[in-house]
Amino acid sequence: MNLNQLAYFSKLAEVEHYTKAAEELKISQPSLSHAIRSLEEELGTKLFEKQGRGVVLTKYGSLFKEYVEESLQILDTGVKKVKSLTGQTEGVVELAYIYTLGSEFVPRLVSEFLRIHEELKVKFHFTVGNTSEIIQGLKEERFDIGFCSMTEKEPDIQFTQVGTENLVVVVPRGHALSYEKAVDLEQTAAYPQIFYTHNSGLRPVIDRMFEQIKVQPRIAYEIEEDGSMAGLVAQNFGIAVMPDIPILKQLDVEVLPLRNQHQRRYIYMARHSQKYQPPLVNRFAEYVKRRGLS
Repeated sequence: MNLNQLAYFSKLAEVEHYTKAAEELKISQPSLSHAIRSLEEELGTKLFEKQGRGVVLTKYGSLFKEYVEESLQILDTGVKKVKSLTGQTEGVVELAYIYTLGSEFVPRLVSEFLRIHEELKVKFHFTVGNTSEIIQGLKEERFDIGFCSMTEKEPDIQFTQVGTENLVVVVPRGHALSYEKAVDLEQTAAYPQIFYTHNSGLRPVIDRMFEQIKVQPRIAYEIEEDGSMAGLVAQNFGIAVMPDIPILKQLDVEVLPLRNQHQRRYIYMARHSQKYQPPLVNRFAEYVKRRGLS
């Protein structure tokens, strides 16, 4: 049993005449007769019986017709849905990104893309998470594109650098370090620190910074989300080495440049290199590559 047989059966059941059905299907009458005969043999019953010059459904043909029409309708809906999601000018982009990019970069990037391409009927679905969650989502095809840190030993994930974020020391207002114009990383070791959790893409970067100066930081708390980290600093839970993100301007904290350190968080666009991606996803990815992260 195949899709053509079901479509032929449905048309013949509708017009009740082999010649008319064959004409509408744009096939020969012998081809139609052969398809129906094969279908009946597979089902082990007669689906049609002669009536005058035409045919009508048997009792079992009428029963079968209900399921065939439902199946064809579901399939047609599926075809239309897939085309709407993966077309050249219409579709959905599943976008995931790390927390620091949610306040300015991603909204600005998407709004600019939509403004430039007003002719497109594209929808964006947004998900926020850490780097490991985003990479896993790309592998499971829950996301089309991710903006995150680079991770090692991911041969199927293509990373394209699209920008950077400067790392700074964030302290509560009035803190002993808050009066410095810039600080050495060694100066931070005397104070409790809020660190990223181990599943954050930034954790190994900051760990290496302290390893290079042979200093063991006093880790008081661990958290994965940048905004929450900044909020904890503002409430005197500790100080933090973190990216210079927009929300810091709204909190009761001081942002201090790191002296003698040029570490940055590198932002990458991540995509699965072995999975099919619709034209609109590719079009958005090319836009990102040209534009970069400001």
